[in-house]
Amino acid sequence: MSTSPDQNRLHRRTLLRAAVVAPAAGAAVTALDPAAAQAATTARHGGFDPESPRFTLAVLPDTQYLFDADSADPAPLRETFRYLVAERAEANIAFMTHLGDVTEHGTEDEIALAADTFRTLHGKVPYSVLAGNHDIRSSTDDQRGDSAYLAEFGPRRYASMPTFGGASPDGYNSYHVLRAADREWLVLALDWRVSDKGMTWAQGVLDAHPTLPAVLTTHDMAWSDDDGKAQLSDNGRRLWDGLVRGNDQIFLALGGHYWPPGRTVLSNDADNDVHVHITNYQDRYYGGAGMIRTYGFDLVRGVIDVETFSPWFLARDPDRRTSLEAETIELTGPVDRFTLAIDFDERFKGFAPVVPPKPRPASAVMPRGTVAYWRFDASGTTAAGSPGTPLADGAVVRDLSGNGNDLTVSRLHSSGPDALTWSADHHPGQPAHASLRFDGGKSPDRGAILTTGPQAALNSRKFTGGYTIETFIRLPEPFEGDHSWMGILSWEGRNGDAGKTTGWSPLEPTCSLNLSPERFLQFVVYPHAQDADPTSWSHALPVGRWTHIAVVNDGRRTVVYVDGSKIARNPTQRSTGIATLGKPFVLGATQFDERFGQSFYGWLGDTRIVNRALSVRDFLTGPL
Repeated sequence: MSTSPDQNRLHRRTLLRAAVVAPAAGAAVTALDPAAAQAATTARHGGFDPESPRFTLAVLPDTQYLFDADSADPAPLRETFRYLVAERAEANIAFMTHLGDVTEHGTEDEIALAADTFRTLHGKVPYSVLAGNHDIRSSTDDQRGDSAYLAEFGPRRYASMPTFGGASPDGYNSYHVLRAADREWLVLALDWRVSDKGMTWAQGVLDAHPTLPAVLTTHDMAWSDDDGKAQLSDNGRRLWDGLVRGNDQIFLALGGHYWPPGRTVLSNDADNDVHVHITNYQDRYYGGAGMIRTYGFDLVRGVIDVETFSPWFLARDPDRRTSLEAETIELTGPVDRFTLAIDFDERFKGFAPVVPPKPRPASAVMPRGTVAYWRFDASGTTAAGSPGTPLADGAVVRDLSGNGNDLTVSRLHSSGPDALTWSADHHPGQPAHASLRFDGGKSPDRGAILTTGPQAALNSRKFTGGYTIETFIRLPEPFEGDHSWMGILSWEGRNGDAGKTTGWSPLEPTCSLNLSPERFLQFVVYPHAQDADPTSWSHALPVGRWTHIAVVNDGRRTVVYVDGSKIARNPTQRSTGIATLGKPFVLGATQFDERFGQSFYGWLGDTRIVNRALSVRDFLTGPL
């Protein structure tokens, strides 16, 4: 069966979402691929991956005009639900929440039809529903007692859902606990009018889950003018004063009821942002046509990407789509499609501070084949100093692998003490919580290096069976001065002396890791077995934050990873081993033409060399 252009477009949407949900690309050539383990995890959750740092919260606003007496038409909503089920794995949909006004009159017939429509999601996507003023007697609060709505959308409906945490004694308020992005999140679904008892219940739920980020959903929270600037309604002000502002956990508050949609950001009592959004499209063509809004949480990028679209119209043949259907497919205005920048760790630190990992002992990070491991805390040095203290010439950094590849410090170009100092700064995933601060530069030339001794075994290793070289670097921000072609690590010795004739220059070292003027990482190696110079190039490395670098060779070709992601410009040229010449290994610079050029400028952390190819999961950062 052929697909329409818009069906293809929908497919491309799912492909894009799949790309951001997938784990870091490119397992090392001999890696134990973690995909099988991940597949087992997602299978247990209906295709949803609770460990991925990217997930989707789907929000469904007022559907009342689709369930309006004898003019009811559940078809748009059924298509929305089919979309959520079909795309759960691709979009990593954790949950769906309805914002109230399920029906127009709240009659038994309307409620029954809506309840039957919602069964499309049962056992496939967990969800919450709350009562809007059209679903119950609008003059009442959550102490109203029995209703057609409660009979169908009360606690019994959610009892079998793994996310369901409980409901208030009246049955009109509920909460769910989701596991997504490898942590738990709380969703509160509150009635159209929450009584004082309901507010006390909601506070109790928050008190019972004090470390969970919370999303509050209710029907009447805020209203907006045509400019999209939201303001708290009277009921929203009551919720804000009585529940939201004093509970730092609540970072997102979602409501329907009013149109047009809008949004605003308010500051709570902890002086943190709370995003308040109105989502309602019942005034649009076909009562909103089952319009869905997706909140794409991305904890890697520190954003929530918001999109609004109608799966019912997207799935239609464009040749048979009316003009009103065409213009309602996807909404792209500033209150319908936008991105929220949120530093999740910073925003949540008041109630769920990130506990930094403890340093890991060297014995825990030296797998089979480790030939050298250096770190710059007390375990790895002869005289570790306090942060800012110069590391003196002649100081020794021990090779903790026990293979005797100790490093000795020396300064270049009569550099002063500040050319190399101790630092407590480190990559969050680094085993040792320490680093060295290099102040290499030009005009005047300055810098420092650490080199192995003349008899170190590492000097002559050829690595013909493969290798992994890892290090951590942080470039200063601002990145001031000319630091082009600065060296990070290398082996001394010219490739011309190793008999290589086809490289860029016979004076170039046989192996080096460098940074170009554009901050592109360059790894160039002259293999032991080939007359060639395969060179890998990265993208521009960031400044001001730590970066993990891994060079992995399986005995045939080399792949460079930056923060666990394979870079694009890895050569396919065969590369077996390293043409080492028995000369020292160097940290902090690259030797060229018997001289050391630009010394490193920035921080350098744990560095490890292993005599085989490691998988991404076995890198020094641990599982990514």
